[in-house]
Amino acid sequence: MDRFMPLRLELWREACRHIEIEQSLERIAPVLLRELPIDLLLVRRIDLHRPGVETVACAACQKGSPPKTARSELAPREFEHLISWCHRGEVAHRPAEKLEAWLPGLLPEGPEGDVLAGPLVSREGPIGVVLLVARAPHRFRAEHETLFSTLIEPFTVALENDHRLREISTLREAAEADRLSLLSRLGRSELGETIVGADGGLRPTLERVDLVAGVDVPVLIFGETGSGKEVIARAIHSRSHRSAGPFLRVNCGAIPPGLIDSELFGHERGSFTGAVGERRGWFERAHGGTLFLDEIGELPLDAQVRLLRVLQDGTLERVGGHRQISVDVRIVAATHRDLQAMILERRFREDLWYRIAVFPIELAPLRDRAEDLPALAVHFALRAAKRFGTPPLLPSPRDLDLLVRYPWPGNVRELAAVMERAVILGNGRALEVERALGPLPPGRTAQSGAESAVPSRGPERKGSPAAPGATFATLNQAMARHIEVALVQTHGRIEGPYGAAALLDINPHTLRARMRKLRIDWRRHRRNPPGALEDARFPAAGPLPS
Repeated sequence: MDRFMPLRLELWREACRHIEIEQSLERIAPVLLRELPIDLLLVRRIDLHRPGVETVACAACQKGSPPKTARSELAPREFEHLISWCHRGEVAHRPAEKLEAWLPGLLPEGPEGDVLAGPLVSREGPIGVVLLVARAPHRFRAEHETLFSTLIEPFTVALENDHRLREISTLREAAEADRLSLLSRLGRSELGETIVGADGGLRPTLERVDLVAGVDVPVLIFGETGSGKEVIARAIHSRSHRSAGPFLRVNCGAIPPGLIDSELFGHERGSFTGAVGERRGWFERAHGGTLFLDEIGELPLDAQVRLLRVLQDGTLERVGGHRQISVDVRIVAATHRDLQAMILERRFREDLWYRIAVFPIELAPLRDRAEDLPALAVHFALRAAKRFGTPPLLPSPRDLDLLVRYPWPGNVRELAAVMERAVILGNGRALEVERALGPLPPGRTAQSGAESAVPSRGPERKGSPAAPGATFATLNQAMARHIEVALVQTHGRIEGPYGAAALLDINPHTLRARMRKLRIDWRRHRRNPPGALEDARFPAAGPLPS
């Protein structure tokens, strides 16, 4: 039996027991000292990016002190010579001065005596060297060199483990830096902050959130654009038993139709042109957590069918795959669209509706919860000041009065933009809220935020050629009134053969863009026409009318 077998086994055990190589060397050095006359044990890492060698671990076994220099810079030719020696896998046995002349930079400055050097080569190539130094009168014999050649592999594993630990630590630090940078840009200290307005206008909404958070059923959030639907979705996730799992947001309206299946359900390698690798979809990535499907009303009908299957069975197939994949995901969907009207117009599946709208939550627009405006304004003002590096300033009573009177067609998102603009315009001296607000949008009146905005008649204009002394509407005002009349006649419907777009002989998308520009709220004209479902947001069960 090989008498060095116990030594090698103990060396392997110590190399694999510790992740950090400094700890490994502290335990390995006394083991080697039983068979080898070593005074110094060094492991040095080869730096492939900046040609050089640096000491990552050192153990002084007997007398003397560790070398002072940790890094040795190498010239390109010297570095090529070192890499070539490593690839040959040779053990070098030379006095320190001769080894330095043969492989410059391999030894750090300081050690003298007899040296054994072995290259540490992983699957990816040379990663380092291990050095044993015996000071006079000690010297290494041929049997020591043979034993040393059998001990290089555990040192390689120890250095690889240390390298992986450093990589993970670097990635963790980079991720933490990215997180802090993102929070800084958002003006937050943590992602799970208290929701502004929780004790005010949002209280009824958050009461419904508390009711459903612990029950693992789909939730459908209704709300205008910019009203904070994602905030409510995150609140549902953070208060559920899935809070430790992922929360992923998918904007259904931003995915090109040809990529919806790949984005949601993933694809296999080679399933289509450009599919160079396997890809997990949003459902798989959200496994064990919550998937927030924002603007679900934008999904095309064929994608709605496949989404319905996942919701029913909890399984999916990747594009180009044949294997059933089980997923455990909670769905929280959101929309600003009138899904009831879309069901009537056959643009949204009724069976999908019943799957996602198990528990509906309606999020009131900002103009209907004016009591939240002061707290929100302060929050966004302080957040903007932190983000732009200006002194923190609070809105004055006059500023708050202006904000409350503004109709906020863009809701909370618009308020955040206005406060950021006010901070920038004030340049650290004051909040320029009035300048940031600018003139009221066309078709809006400066009334209480709790009142719905209505088209304005605008200022009176004297001297009209048609009727001197009488009022005369602008073109935008006349257009707004004409569209309002069409919406009244069509009960707020925009598309379809009986919609306002057909009545006005205009493309529905063009009409919507014009209504946004004129700030026309079609929901004020919504009625339940004959044959429509009973509730404008939550249709009753039963087949669609023919």
